[in-house]
Amino acid sequence: MEVFFSGGEAATRKFAAAFAKGLKKGAVVLLGGDLGAGKTVFVKGMAEGLGIGEEVVSPTYTYLNVYGDYLYHYDCYRLSSGEDAVALGLTDYFGGDNVCVVEWAQNIRSALPEGCVEITIEKTGENERKITIQ
Repeated sequence: MEVFFSGGEAATRKFAAAFAKGLKKGAVVLLGGDLGAGKTVFVKGMAEGLGIGEEVVSPTYTYLNVYGDYLYHYDCYRLSSGEDAVALGLTDYFGGDNVCVVEWAQNIRSALPEGCVEITIEKTGENERKITIQ
């Protein structure tokens, strides 16, 4: 387990960029935290670390955004089961030549592959965050 204390958005992005550089193709990262905790900020940093220059936005209303045909960013907040994710074809990209980042993964737990990296972001202050990687 690794714990990082971030003092703000820039520090979170820098940490996430370094984290992303160590990921292998096929990695599935589960990103947890309350609304507004900084999950999308973390994904922005991951994109920077992977050399993706596209603007990263939350996929809340689309379920999935793809960046550089390599970073697959999911938001499963509105799904109620793993079966929903399978029916929408969202699980088709797990284990491919890409990196998948799944927000609200607990909603589709039954459809997730084994060996996922779990990251939790907790607010510890107005701008401060505790980021735990397991």
